[in-house]
Amino acid sequence: MPVIKPFKATRATPEKAAHLISRAYQDYGEKELKAQLRYNPFSFLQILNPGYKFSNEVTGAERFNLVRNRFLEFKEENHLMQESQPAFYIYENRDPHHRYTGIIAATSIADYANNRIKKHEDTISAREILFKDYLRIVGFNAEPVLLTYEDDQDIDQLIASIKQKTPDYNFTTTDYNCHKIWAVTDSKIIEYIEKVFAGKSELYIADGHHRSASAALLDQEMGSTHPSYNYFMSFLIPESQLNIYEFNRLVTDLNGLNKEDFLIKLDHYFRIQKRGLEIYKPSKKHHFSMYLDGDFYSLYLRKGIYNIDTPLDDLDTKMLYDLVLQPILGIGDLRSDKRIHYSYGKSDLLVMKEKIDRHEFAVGFGMFPATVEQMKSIADADLRMPPKSTFIRPKLPSGLIIYEFENE
Repeated sequence: MPVIKPFKATRATPEKAAHLISRAYQDYGEKELKAQLRYNPFSFLQILNPGYKFSNEVTGAERFNLVRNRFLEFKEENHLMQESQPAFYIYENRDPHHRYTGIIAATSIADYANNRIKKHEDTISAREILFKDYLRIVGFNAEPVLLTYEDDQDIDQLIASIKQKTPDYNFTTTDYNCHKIWAVTDSKIIEYIEKVFAGKSELYIADGHHRSASAALLDQEMGSTHPSYNYFMSFLIPESQLNIYEFNRLVTDLNGLNKEDFLIKLDHYFRIQKRGLEIYKPSKKHHFSMYLDGDFYSLYLRKGIYNIDTPLDDLDTKMLYDLVLQPILGIGDLRSDKRIHYSYGKSDLLVMKEKIDRHEFAVGFGMFPATVEQMKSIADADLRMPPKSTFIRPKLPSGLIIYEFENE
């Protein structure tokens, strides 16, 4: 019975909201980041890049303390305000191709620890600790964990009725994303939402495994005397709204093999068809695209060659690692081996081709996206996907709704 709670969010004042929110920090190229910092004094990036104010790059605890200072300044200057009463937040994001609507809420660390909030991806302990320290020092979380649940007609109807009212926010950003938020403060509606989610057996993390793991570490460190640390901020959406895309793989070399020997080793596991310059994108599970030495290839898994005993074995990223990356190309730890890189993008196979043609990499593999059903079955079996197995949308902006930790 997962517990979700309303909370007193900190959020942009309505007239500043379109200028304040930002994409995830790593989404910005160097030039775009500098332009945002130079020309938009209201951007949340000003908080995340506190050294810009001093024309100096700072790291570690010093940076975290400066982030905290910039955050407090934004509140003092009334760019950010904190709610006077707890609320759930109905958030709708609409881009030219998709529409996502869900509930931003505080979700229970205890549910995460007891596996009522299920995971499908391993985390790196060093990153967990780093982000835990960041949260403790800055005192807020600006990026919710993306959680998903089975489609629920009752929740859909409730959200539809709330959306009939005038939203608290309604603005469009320069990337053609329209953002709407409705703050839900009615006690009866809050109680109803809590009851509906309490009746569910589990929730699933779609995106944000490191954020949730770090929040759990912080909860252990702060203890029960600080109740706000017992929760982390989440965006809950029905699974039918998830869009899962693939991460493709690029490898720097053929592990000492020449092209012909490499293809012979692949032939043991796959039916191989050379497609020349025809860009081949996999259209079904267990089919792979490969670009090697100026040509595209399709790779179809041979029947009976690979045992599928668990839901994880059925995942294409695990299959590619077991059959190709580890035994043939000698890739060890997928999280730390510097010979493998991951990429995602609408034109990613073309980008992959260009990088290999420039001899930055020797070979690239295009994947078929995993499904929600695969993600859930792997989580239900308490198994973990290889890194970069899924690229999931929606990706929420930073600074839209902020969860502050209370120390008193």
